[in-house]
Amino acid sequence: MSELFLGLISGTSADGIDAALVRFERTPEQTITGKKASRLELLAEGFGSDLEVIAAETFPYPPEIRTRLLALTAADAAISLDEFGALDVAVGVCFADAALTLLARSGISAAEVRAIGSHGQTVRHRPDGPHPFSLQIGDAAVIAERTGILTAADFRRADVAAGGQGAPLAPAFHAVAFAKLIPCALLNLGGIANLSLLNGPNDILGFDTGPANCLLDAWNARHTGTDCDLDGSWADSGTVDAELLDSLLEDAYFSAAAPKSTGREYFNLDWLDARLVTRQIDPVDVQATLLALSVRSIVQALHRSGSGARRVLVCGGGAHNRTLMSALAKALLPVELASTASTGVDPDFVEAALFAWLARQRLAHRPGNLPSVTGARGPRILGALHAAPN
Repeated sequence: MSELFLGLISGTSADGIDAALVRFERTPEQTITGKKASRLELLAEGFGSDLEVIAAETFPYPPEIRTRLLALTAADAAISLDEFGALDVAVGVCFADAALTLLARSGISAAEVRAIGSHGQTVRHRPDGPHPFSLQIGDAAVIAERTGILTAADFRRADVAAGGQGAPLAPAFHAVAFAKLIPCALLNLGGIANLSLLNGPNDILGFDTGPANCLLDAWNARHTGTDCDLDGSWADSGTVDAELLDSLLEDAYFSAAAPKSTGREYFNLDWLDARLVTRQIDPVDVQATLLALSVRSIVQALHRSGSGARRVLVCGGGAHNRTLMSALAKALLPVELASTASTGVDPDFVEAALFAWLARQRLAHRPGNLPSVTGARGPRILGALHAAPN
C-alpha cells in the first residue's frame, strides 16, 4: 500500500520553491520486540525505506517577491508589521500555486495527496540566546485553503522549544531514505552546507558546516549582476587569497562543537565586508577565496567529526557547481564524492522530499527530529496541521 505526500521548500538562497510529490510504500504497523529498537528502526517504523519522487519541479519566485525576501533576510532588515503580514500571505500563495501546478502537470488530483509538508521560507534563524527562535513565512492556512489539501508546516518550533537548534532536520530523513547505503555521509550544498553523518543505525549525527553558496551568490550578484556564478567559472578564474581565507576561517562558528546551525543572517556580505575593510583584493580573487572557504570548512568539519564515512553523497544546488564539486572531490580524497543522482535520487529535490516525509511523520504522530543532531531534550512530533476546507 502506498501513500502520496507533497513537500515544499524554499531554501537559504530564496531563488524559488522546490516541490516534490513523493510516494511512500507503507508497511503494516509492527511493535519491535525482543530487542531495543535502533534510532533508524524507530524513524522508519510504519513504512519501508523505499520511496519514489514521482514528480518534482522548481518554481521561481516572482522577481518582486524575491527582492522583498532578500531584503527581509538581510542582517539589518527592518519591516513594518503590515509589510510582514502581507509578505507572509504572498509567499503562501506562491507555495500553493507551486503545489497546484505540480499536481496539474503530473496528472495527480489533490484528493490523492494525503498531506502537504511545507517548510516555508526562513527569514530568521536564531536558535541561541535567551529567547531562541526559527522563523519561516508562507502562510500554511493559505496553502491548505487554495489547494484543498491538509497542510503541515512550522516544523522547527517544537525542536527549538525543546532546547534544540531546530536544524538541520535532514539527517533523520537521510537515514531513512539512504538506509541501504549506511555507512555514508550526505552533504547538502544549499545556501548553507550541512552534513548528515550516517555512521550506523544508532549513530546518526549532523550539523551545519557554514556557507556553501550564500556568500558565493551574494558576492557574484554584487559584482556581476547575475544570480549565481554558473558552474563556478568566475571563481575558477581567480586566485585564492591565503591570508583572507585564514581570516575567514578564524570565525568561531567553524570551530564550535555540534549541535550547531546557522543561516544567511550570520554568513552574509556584512560578515564578509567586515573582514575586507582593510584589504584591497580583486573581486574575482575574493570569489575564488569564498569557494575555498566552503570547501575547507566542509572538509575540516567532516574530519573533526571523527566520521569514518568513505563516501559522501551531495545534494542541493551546489551539486551543479562543477568547480565547487571538483575542489571538494580533490580535498576529500581518498573519501569518494558523488551526487545523489548516482543513487537515482535527484539532488535538487532531496530537501523537498524531506518535508513530504515530515508531513507523513506528523500525521502518524511520530517524531521528526533527532536529538543527537539538534540537541533537543528528546524526540518531538514536529509541525502544526492546517485543515483543508470541507
